[in-house]
Amino acid sequence: MSAADDLAALPPLHAQTLQTLLATLQADPRLEAALGGGSLAHGTLDAHSDLDLVVVVRDADYPAVMTERRAIAGRAGPLLSAFTGEHVGEPRLLICLYGPPLLHVDLKFVTAPMLDALVETPAVLWARDPAALAATLRAARVHWPERDPQWFEDRVWIWLHYGASKLHRGELFEALGMLAHLREQVLGPLLRRHAGERQRGVRHLDFVPALREALLPTVAAYDAATVRAALAACAALYLRLRADAPPPQAIAGMPDTLLDFLDAPGTGDG
Repeated sequence: MSAADDLAALPPLHAQTLQTLLATLQADPRLEAALGGGSLAHGTLDAHSDLDLVVVVRDADYPAVMTERRAIAGRAGPLLSAFTGEHVGEPRLLICLYGPPLLHVDLKFVTAPMLDALVETPAVLWARDPAALAATLRAARVHWPERDPQWFEDRVWIWLHYGASKLHRGELFEALGMLAHLREQVLGPLLRRHAGERQRGVRHLDFVPALREALLPTVAAYDAATVRAALAACAALYLRLRADAPPPQAIAGMPDTLLDFLDAPGTGDG
């Protein structure tokens, strides 16, 4: 999607919501532009997608707009709930739920100078000064934040040990949560690296048969034996993927020390 006149290509709910959002933003003189990120930028939006918007605010008005974000979002439709994105390290983000019908919309409020570093090239949906905005985007550094091999190596064995510890105690919900965390933070990104893609967690891996099959052994039921098997499968898959780009300093004693601990008898996993 490259412009707001492409609304007809979107699912009806997304098109209607985006049209209302853009009209609301254009009516506020403090706002300079709206950009589309995520699936809007890549042309992959479907009926199950969120709307990801970046709202460009005039420098002088930024503090006031930041205090009024929820009110601004509320003018665009039936806003059921909203909260800010500190939990993902992005306090400029307002995460919104509109409806019914329900639709998730992310609104990130920035100034033009904040567009100097981007993780992707956004779609320009609306701008008061298209030429100035285009120049700003051309000058931006676009870089997806890839993690280096040592980042994974330093963390994976600690996380695997945590999961094994909870298994031995009988806290299977905790262990299951760690398995999901390992897929999201380590195995999914490394599978994407192996496939020559950006490190993006487990998004859409369900639709790539080879990657889905690689992850399936790391999925466990609420059962100690399957949790143990899944943790071992995580370690094995990590080692296979680590070979693509070995870390400068492998953690001593791994994987043997971790696997010995995993196989040790516990108090709650018999």
